Amino acid sequence: MLDIKDKLIVALDVDTLKEAKDLVDKLYPSVKIFKVGSQLFTACGPEAVKMIAQKGAKVFLDLKSHDIPNTVKKAVEVAAKLEVFMLTVHLSGGKEMLQAAASVVNRPKIVGVTVLTSQSEDGTANKVLELAKLAKNSGLDGVVCSMSETKMIKKELGKGFLVVNPGIRPKDSSSNDQKRIATPKEAIDAGADFIVVGRPVIQAEDPRKAALNILKELG
Repeated sequence: MLDIKDKLIVALDVDTLKEAKDLVDKLYPSVKIFKVGSQLFTACGPEAVKMIAQKGAKVFLDLKSHDIPNTVKKAVEVAAKLEVFMLTVHLSGGKEMLQAAASVVNRPKIVGVTVLTSQSEDGTANKVLELAKLAKNSGLDGVVCSMSETKMIKKELGKGFLVVNPGIRPKDSSSNDQKRIATPKEAIDAGADFIVVGRPVIQAEDPRKAALNILKELG
């Protein structure tokens, strides 16, 4: 059973290593997992991952790898050497690519991206479930999806199949460019193993207080 502090992932969606380090310094150890996505990784590369690890926190590397099977496998191998805790691949890459990623020995946890929470269309739930089944059958550890599909995935694929919910917005927060959003408590109550919060924390006047308020909401 994960501790509440282990369920919150703060997205370091900033442009510089200094900004990222300042946030980690303020938030750790209240926050134990940080997301490094395309924005920060493009700016700083592995240095961002190393900085977080040196602090004692875990890294969720969210680069949504989508390429030929061998290239994705090599990317997972490199992430393993960086001692990343968890990473993402895009499920639209297909079964061969996913199996190649999952085949890496001593690899991080791998979760597959289903449908982005900035997208909303008819039939989304069925599409997400279909992709989640593909992820499990390919050997992945779980998926990234919205809160709306979490209960369904847990019911169909089991409690041990990880679900990561992005698009999390505390009450009274702006939805920004997200469409399928949820509050932290709604996501955890639906069965999410991890929730990803970015702007409501990192753009807050007091990021640590914002993170503590989320943890308090989670109980």
